[in-house]
Amino acid sequence: MLDAAGRNQTMLEVNGVSLRTIVEGEGPLAVLLHGFPRCWYLWRHQIDPLVAAGFRVAVPDQRGYGASSLPERIEDYNILELTADVIGLIDVLGEEQAYLVGHDWGCIVAWYTALQYPHRLKCVMGLSVPFLPIGPAAVNPPGRDDQFWYIRYFQNPGVAEREFEADIDRTMRFFNGVSEGAGQPKARDDSMFGSAPTPSRLQEPLTEEDHQYYVKSFTESGFRGPLSWYRNMGGIPTLTPWLKDAKIQVPAWFLAGSDDPVLQFAAGSVDLQDQFFADLRGKTLIDGASHWVQEQKPDEVSAAVVDFLSSIRAAG
Repeated sequence: MLDAAGRNQTMLEVNGVSLRTIVEGEGPLAVLLHGFPRCWYLWRHQIDPLVAAGFRVAVPDQRGYGASSLPERIEDYNILELTADVIGLIDVLGEEQAYLVGHDWGCIVAWYTALQYPHRLKCVMGLSVPFLPIGPAAVNPPGRDDQFWYIRYFQNPGVAEREFEADIDRTMRFFNGVSEGAGQPKARDDSMFGSAPTPSRLQEPLTEEDHQYYVKSFTESGFRGPLSWYRNMGGIPTLTPWLKDAKIQVPAWFLAGSDDPVLQFAAGSVDLQDQFFADLRGKTLIDGASHWVQEQKPDEVSAAVVDFLSSIRAAG
């Protein structure tokens, strides 16, 4: 069945949920994981280069997104379930191992999948989010007690949903657009967008068609599922005590845009993460790119992903 974007999609039953997944190509399996607020479509520019390089590519709408399942309970979006979804996807596609790539929240899931299931991965590549242990400080970071912090804003069920779902097109224009005054500090109790004017232009190179695809995806799912991922962040150490001080053992690579604000959340995070890898093969910062690096610099990202995955495949 073809997706509205012309891709081959299928509903795959994994770990008790159904995931709408784009599956194309033949060869060893490469799984690409999106983050928030995106869906499989984030990886649209990387699918064909990977297929051309001889990979079978699977790109799911993860649980809570698009047409995939929307579990009711907040705890159904914890890191153990999210990583088990990845392993279930590899299983249902008939593979013992996969090449795993993630961005944003998908990057976090990729890192934790590698920690828990190293025997199921050939390698892992993370985009945007350096691998540093996650816990309560992600929800209430030091020095931000009196300032607005989006992850803290997301914690109270229903609050962000009401703001975002009141006008999904407007919400996605804030996420996808260029906002005047962006980066100015706000009070702790402010809403995400408030009465700010809706951005009049999209971040380059997003098109109106791209924007509308994302609007359609969140119209399908709403925001409760995606926001519930954030509501489980603080509890990750409690859920995974055996991972304390663990290192990612499989071959790994990190990539980000040089201007990605996520890199500023923890000073020096690009290098601080090195201690948590047993086999970090390299790090790439792409000049002139911000958070949505694979949309902003698609050729550079595609080349980097293909080169790393192909090098691991060639090494056997």
